[in-house]
Amino acid sequence: MMLIEALVSLVIAAIALLGTVTLMAKSTRSEMESYQRVQALTLVQDMVSRINANRQVAACYSNGATGVSTTSAPLPVCATGAPTPTVNQAATANADLAAWKSALLGSSEVSGSSKVGAMIGAVGCITQVDAANQIYRVSVAWQGLMPTSTPVLTCGQASIPGTNLRRVISVEIQIANLTTT
Repeated sequence: MMLIEALVSLVIAAIALLGTVTLMAKSTRSEMESYQRVQALTLVQDMVSRINANRQVAACYSNGATGVSTTSAPLPVCATGAPTPTVNQAATANADLAAWKSALLGSSEVSGSSKVGAMIGAVGCITQVDAANQIYRVSVAWQGLMPTSTPVLTCGQASIPGTNLRRVISVEIQIANLTTT
């Protein structure tokens, strides 16, 4: 009888431990999702600050829904705009986009020779929403770990497989016209 009680207790303990392991796995995935969201918010705010600092040529930053990806696709080059950018403004915009691509790749945190500081498959998009009022949408898309609802925004849609795994965070900004008339 004592042996049967010990076996029943062992089975109950094993089930409780299995539940604990499952809870820990879900907690780890949720922690990673949260980490990626914070990274995306940081990258969005970084680009918003860069655009505001070089606001005279904000149109140079707009690259549409295809985005600045972590693949080897070339960055958009600022050569035209309204007004026509100076060499320094165009160089600043191009340097900002290159720095943002590097941050999307995770260059700020390195483990050995691997860049590990960014989200999975990160893509950044800067879309001109309204040219007349100078409204831009800065978005970062990445691949999540758990399925959820499909985002409405199209940033990263082509490069991130599984629409229910794609995450997108965006901010819309309006560039003020600081010229005097």
